Amino acid sequence: MSRAVVALGANLGDRGSTLRAAAEAIAALPGVRPVASSREVESVAVTLDGPDTTKPRYRNAVVVVDTELEPQELLDALHGIEDDHGRTREVRWGDRTLDLDLVAFDDLSLDTATLTVPHPRAGERAFVLAPWLDADPDAVLPGAGPVADLLAAVGDDTERVDEPRLFDEPARASRPATAPDGRTGAAS
Repeated sequence: MSRAVVALGANLGDRGSTLRAAAEAIAALPGVRPVASSREVESVAVTLDGPDTTKPRYRNAVVVVDTELEPQELLDALHGIEDDHGRTREVRWGDRTLDLDLVAFDDLSLDTATLTVPHPRAGERAFVLAPWLDADPDAVLPGAGPVADLLAAVGDDTERVDEPRLFDEPARASRPATAPDGRTGAAS
């Protein structure tokens, strides 16, 4: 089982409902088990030219899952969920009904034609870091460091949305503790 971090974003349509439906669809994927989720945040749209206050604002969140899927399989499944929500890809960093990014996958470092993990700009984006920190206060971006330190360095320009977490019953995102006998699970 691998631990994956998925960032969700939307700036078109009913953003909150879309993020909730996408989180449910991620949790329902075969070979995926939800671990934790964040509350939603809002942020200014970022385009190829930088922040753009004339564009609709984004809603963002993060979900943490355990998965039996390989990284490319998970990414392909995420793209299917985006497609189900009307995602189009005409403009790079353009407005979108749903954007799902595989931010991290265990401590894996991978760079292929279709997938780079950790996500190359995750450590620069408060709209990824703030919800990730909310979902997992001990989160570490592989190769970059603790998410709390990264967020402090870039500054948190997001605004919290007064909605519950994306998963109904979030669990602590940290890996289970290992008992002296080698078994994992909560201590009794």
